[in-house]
Amino acid sequence: MVSDNPHIHRATAKDAKLLSSLSKVTFFDTFNETCTEEDMSSFIEEYFNEDRLQRELQDEDDFYFIAFSKDVPIGYMRLKYAESSVEIIAKHRAIELNRIYVMKEFHSKKIGAALMTFAFDFASTNNYEMIWLGVWEHNERAKSFYKKFGFIDSGEKHPFPIGKTPQTDDWLYRFIEKS
Repeated sequence: MVSDNPHIHRATAKDAKLLSSLSKVTFFDTFNETCTEEDMSSFIEEYFNEDRLQRELQDEDDFYFIAFSKDVPIGYMRLKYAESSVEIIAKHRAIELNRIYVMKEFHSKKIGAALMTFAFDFASTNNYEMIWLGVWEHNERAKSFYKKFGFIDSGEKHPFPIGKTPQTDDWLYRFIEKS
């Protein structure tokens, strides 16, 4: 049985292998029908390989968090300090919610909500004014999830191809309440 309140901890370099596995599975489950098998395989190998994640985990402006139920990894997110060309985002001290994924069998168990609440607390504690993200324009489930958490569509889009398969993300943002 999965708790609605998973244990969330910051990933370290020793979590690179686990994070690689978790990333590959969750990304594949989310996007496997949106591109060719070749594009999916090459994208996963390029962005979710253990060496790359090892480097990202050592970047002081890159924050990975893994959600566990008991000792089972069930989801993760990546918050990264990154500048944006979107005017409303660029005006504020903002952090990007670069990834948030939950294992398919744990969807609808409030794991994503727990990760999102954790992200808001992290942003507030670290004096960020805003969280922003890109979401695939056809991922209605994710867009509904973000809307429920108060994210606003900036009206800006950006390309996010998976290999040779063109895809487009919408840029969303949400101001952080000061605690």
